Parts: sequence; C-alpha cells; structure tokens
Amino acid sequence: MTVLGAGATGSHQFFVTGDPLILASQIAIGLTILGIIGGLTFFKKWKWLWTEWLTTVDHKRIGILYILSGVLMFFRGGVDGLMMRLQTSKPEMEFLSSQHYNEVFTTHGVIMILFAAMPLLIGIMNVVLPLQLGARDVAFPWLNALSFWLFFVGAMLFNISFVIGGSPDAGWTSYFPLAGKEFTPGIGNNYYAIALQIAGIGTLATGINFIVTVLKMRAPGMTLMKMPMFAWTSFITSVIIVAAFPIFTVALALMTMDRMFGTHFFTVAAGGEPMLWLNLFWLWGHPEVYIVILPAFGMFSEVISTYSRKNLYGYSTMVWSIVTIAFLSMIVWVHHFYTMGSGPAVNSFFSITTMLIAVPTGVKIFNWLFTMRKGRIKFTTSMLWALAFIPCFTIGGVTGVMLAMAAADYQYHNTMFLVAHFHYVLIPGVVFAVFAGLYYWWPKMFGFKLNEKIGKWHFWLFVVGFNITFMPMFFVGLDGMSRRMYTYSEGLGWGGPLMLSFVGSLILAAGFAALVYNIYWSFRYAPRGVDHDPWDARTLEWATASPVQAYNFAKIPEVTSSEAFWDMKQEGKHTLKASEIEKIHLPSNSGVPFLLSVAFGIVGFFLVFEWFIPAAIAAVLIIVGLIARSFDYDEGFYVSVDEITKTEKKWRGDL
Repeated sequence: MTVLGAGATGSHQFFVTGDPLILASQIAIGLTILGIIGGLTFFKKWKWLWTEWLTTVDHKRIGILYILSGVLMFFRGGVDGLMMRLQTSKPEMEFLSSQHYNEVFTTHGVIMILFAAMPLLIGIMNVVLPLQLGARDVAFPWLNALSFWLFFVGAMLFNISFVIGGSPDAGWTSYFPLAGKEFTPGIGNNYYAIALQIAGIGTLATGINFIVTVLKMRAPGMTLMKMPMFAWTSFITSVIIVAAFPIFTVALALMTMDRMFGTHFFTVAAGGEPMLWLNLFWLWGHPEVYIVILPAFGMFSEVISTYSRKNLYGYSTMVWSIVTIAFLSMIVWVHHFYTMGSGPAVNSFFSITTMLIAVPTGVKIFNWLFTMRKGRIKFTTSMLWALAFIPCFTIGGVTGVMLAMAAADYQYHNTMFLVAHFHYVLIPGVVFAVFAGLYYWWPKMFGFKLNEKIGKWHFWLFVVGFNITFMPMFFVGLDGMSRRMYTYSEGLGWGGPLMLSFVGSLILAAGFAALVYNIYWSFRYAPRGVDHDPWDARTLEWATASPVQAYNFAKIPEVTSSEAFWDMKQEGKHTLKASEIEKIHLPSNSGVPFLLSVAFGIVGFFLVFEWFIPAAIAAVLIIVGLIARSFDYDEGFYVSVDEITKTEKKWRGDL
C-alpha cells in the first residue's frame, strides 16, 4: 500500500495498492464515473438529473432512489459474498489473504443489512405508505429528501473505503477491543464509525417522518385499526427505529472518541469496558433485525391477501402480534453473547424472552396460511416469493429457537450454524419480501409490469441457489467450523459441503442477474399504459394512476375498512366528478438536502483520516445549509384544476 497522507495519529494509507482485485475495482470505479459523466453530457441530461431527481421532494421518486441504491448495494454486497464462498470452497485456498477476507466479511455484513436491505425496504415504504394512507405526501417532504441523501452519502463514504484508506476489518459488529486503535491502528474502522453515523441520522429522521405521517396524515375514516397491514408494519418499524437508532448513535459517537481522541470507553487497559460496546450494539442490533423483518411481513400480507382473493385472516391478531414482536425485540439482546459471562440467571431470562418471539411470529405464519386456505390463489411471481418464504423462514425460526437455548448455544455460538440461521431468517424474511414487493408494486411506480416469465427464472434460480448455498452451513457448523474462518485443512472434511455452497452461490448470483435483466427487458419492451389496478387489489394505492400522479389523489378518499379500495370497487364508489376537483398544494423541489448531505460527506471524509482542521472548515458548509433552510420561505405551489382534470381523464376516461 502507498502512503500519501498523514493525520493526527501518524501516517495513513490513502490509495490502496498492491492487490489485483482492488486495482481492478479502482479501474472499474473510474471507468463507471467517466461513463456516467460522459452519458449525461452527451445526452444533455444534467438539467433533467438536477430538476427531476437530485432536488425532488416527491415521496415516490425518493422511494425509487432508495430502491435503486439498494439494488446497487445488493450487487456490491453479493460480490463480497461470492468472494467469501470462493475462498472457502477448497481447503487451503489462496484466493484471498486473511486480512482481505476480514475486510470482505466486514463490508458484506454492513452493506447487506444497512445499505441494501434498509434502503430497499424504506424505498418501498416511501412509495407505498402515503398512498395506502390516502395521503398526498409524507408529513415532512423536505426532511424525507434529506433522509435519503444522508443515507446515500453515508453508503458512498463506506464504499470508497476499500480503494481509499482501507476497509473496516473488525466484523459488521465491530467488537472491541479488536475495533480499537490498539489492534486496528489503520483508518478502516473510522469509516465504520463515521459513515454509519451519517447514514443513521438519515434513517432516524425517516422513522420520525413516518410516525408523524401515520398519526396525522390518514384519510378520513381510517382509524389505526383500519390501516392496511403494510401501513401497520411500517408504523411499528418506525417506532422501533426511533427507539433503537439513538442507542447506535451514542455507541458510534463513543467509538469515534475512543479511536480519534484517545478516550477509553471500551479499552480494558485504561479502565474501559468492551462489554459496554456489545450491550449498546445489540440493544440496537437486535431491534434492527425486526426493523427489516416487520415491513417484509407487511408486504407478504398484502401480496398473499391480493393473490388469494381473500381478506387477511385475523387482522387484529396480526396487529397485536406485530406490537408484541416490537416489544420483545427490545429485551432479547443478551442472547447474542450468552458465552460472555453474564451468568445463568441473566441467560435464562433472555433465553425465555427470545423463545417467546416465536409465538407472535408463529401466529403470523398461521394467519397467512389461513388467508390462503380456500382462496382462489393466483400464482404470480410475487405470490411465489410469498409461498417460498414460509418454509424457508420457518427453518430460520426453528434454528433460532435452538440458538435461544443458552446451554445449547455454547455449542452453536460463533459457528457456521449461526451464519446459516441468520441467512435463513434475513434472506427469506427480507430479500424474498423485497422481490415480492417489487413485482407487486412495480406497475404503480413505473406504469408497466416486470416480465412474469423472466420473473419465474429469477425466482427458481434464486430460491434453489439460496438453499444450496446456506443449507450445508448448518452441517459444517455442527461439525465445528467457526464463522469467519478464511481457510481450513483438508482432513476436517468440510471441502465437499463448502464447494456445494459455492456452487449454490453462483446459482444465487444467476438469479440476481435474472432480476437485473428483467428490469432492463421490461424498461425496453414491456407494454405501457397498464391498468391502474392490474392485480385486482384491495388497498388505496391502487386507486391512483399507474405511474402515480404527482398529487396522489385528486380527492382524498373516505375509508370504512382496512381494505378501502376493495370496498370502493364492490360498492361502485371508485369514481370522481369534475365538480369535486379542487386545486392541490404541493411542496417545491429543493437542492438544499442534496447539497447539505454532500457537506456531511466532505466532513465525514476528513474525519475518517483525522484531518480535523479541514473537517472543521468543511463543517461551516453544514451550518450554511441549515441557515439557508431556515430562510427558505418558499411555500410551494398549486396544481390547477385544469391540470388535475386533464391528468384524471387520461387514466380514468371521462369524469
């Protein structure tokens, strides 16, 4: 590696050199940036990019930006996963060095959970939640834009680490003392502390925004117990975000102070306590699992109900099970470190509370099964994802109960059995749901469907590849293989299962490639002008045009049940009279959220390298941005009656 800069604590490595894989990545990043700049210049799209996307405050466009970011990060994290599976596919493999392997599994975990799963889910929530509530936007559109750009800047800052400065290498949990300066003196783990802090601020703001949206923006007649299930899960998810993310904010702040300013919150030699980090991390980290799982449960509920042609079975029990899961998620964190000396009484308490979560989760599984019972099921691609989720997620849940038993966990702890377990929870419970949601709501976002035939290829390749990849890990884990092992001897007998796992990861990658091809094909060739309600759905987002008009609803609907749009269709009330149209107020676009987030990114970059004076100077840009916002007196604009009438006639026919 080449040393090109110096900071407060000595020499820092700036551009990472000496590794062919990283060199190839640097070249690819450079060519990609040149290609994007060249394409925007050649097609004269700079103004379009600024006015339509970089400055938008429309919740639907912000949702699409989240989804696009999530897909890109899913690819990035997936490449890390492939490299890990290749490295362990044969005994004594030398594809990755031990240090490079440490960096790869660290970035894989962080990216997949925080920079892929989170934006994909929050993106769909952004698009769908206001529509399901019968609202014209989220409560705070400007803050919504800032939330996205802070997340995006945090993600980009984290992702440049492997080519500039070096990647974090202490695992996605970044345990101390390994994550401290004593054992990782480079700046890689500074990226972890600063990038996640910036992105976390954006996520926390999103949680606040969605809570206020649900409490204050619901359509007339929509009580809390008449909200669609996805709206409920989005609401409870937002509550968990507001409860859990400040804990992580504090933990990252303490980590930053330890690493950059010589404090000793987590340093044993100076009277600190490494277990404090574990407790703070998992007080956030375990609720984070449910932050990504609960919206997925809501998506499956909408998909299963729609394609079973039935209302959701046991609506009230579903709601209470979500609330119970949210409560229990905050009091189970110690099950992540049974082996670290908490004592039998503490371990027993957290063992019981962990196993209790299986009860409300099991209730939801049975509710979905009873919803499908005697239903006229339509096997679309979305429905296939929902059906595959149930057995795969059940495997993850059952193995979770095994891990919840403290005594047994001494055998399972930190083995590949655990790795298999949480992939069987998170991939069926989150990734399958995101795919189901994308196929389901894609017409509402873009005005055309994804191709169902290519979608089936995507489904079968991904599901088969997923099981082949992760099922062998249960067995090598029970046979004693520790997680994060980058190599092993031939005599251990793990070569066959791990080679099978690598083959499965290639099939998994082929499934993701099929999704990317489906998106490309559909943008090029799919018929436009799709009906506003192509699935004969049940909730209010389908009472709008496809794609949705800027103002969402020409007339705010009246709600009488949790399936308001289904009721409207049955009663013939899905109509609009010209006399009912009034002008609609919308917020103006703003470039301040984007520019403010760029300022955060610049400050963050300087802090990573511990260049404190440039960071302080750049922080002035943040102050300037906040002042500019405080003097922003733009009160938005009105969409005229004529324009609304023209838009509504286009998709409704005559009014």
